[in-house]
Amino acid sequence: MSLFARLMLITTIVLAAQPALAAEDGTKKDDPFAWKLLFDGKTLDGWKATKFGGEGEVNVRDGMIVLEMGNDMTGITFEGKPPRDNYELALEGQRLEGIDFFCTTTFPVGEKEHCSLVMGGWGGTVVGLSSVDFYDASDNLTTRFVEFKDKQWYKVRIRVSDHRVSVWIDGEKLVDQPREGHEFGVRFEVDLSRPLGISTWQTTGAVRNIRVRRLRPEEIAADKVEDGDQ
Repeated sequence: MSLFARLMLITTIVLAAQPALAAEDGTKKDDPFAWKLLFDGKTLDGWKATKFGGEGEVNVRDGMIVLEMGNDMTGITFEGKPPRDNYELALEGQRLEGIDFFCTTTFPVGEKEHCSLVMGGWGGTVVGLSSVDFYDASDNLTTRFVEFKDKQWYKVRIRVSDHRVSVWIDGEKLVDQPREGHEFGVRFEVDLSRPLGISTWQTTGAVRNIRVRRLRPEEIAADKVEDGDQ
């Protein structure tokens, strides 16, 4: 091998060994808009079982958190400080047993408000936000009806921007609720799920791949409330 080729090989090896996006102080720069896992797939680190009273067991197995059927509710509450504005929260959930909601997710909406995405409530099919302007998920403009199959994973994505709260299930946008002029709140049953929590109602549910990311400025701008939004 020629001297030039050897020098090129050494240079390639050295560059490959350098950390990506290295800062001036030598530390690695994280992408501030990248997804961050909130569940390691092995333990409940960062979470606690919610003491609703009458709750079922909470355990981790096979890379998922299982919320056993309670009388009436079982849940987990995040012990950290989640973002409150301009973020996306995503997870996968499934109903293992029962006929009611299996991964209802309570999340922040701005500095002072919270809301819950109901997944399969009121007997198993209702999807929507509780509450908007004091109306439940079963009785406001976000109300949708979805037939959920037992033991099937559903991909959930919640977006809270300055302008609106949006929800996708398996890639389909089901909720698109403007924020301006509206009040968001939670039912008293899920008060203990704040600021971020997941719960079931008389149902065994499972969740996995819980993660969060901040929205990029261009995403926030694109989410601006359009004329005609109510």
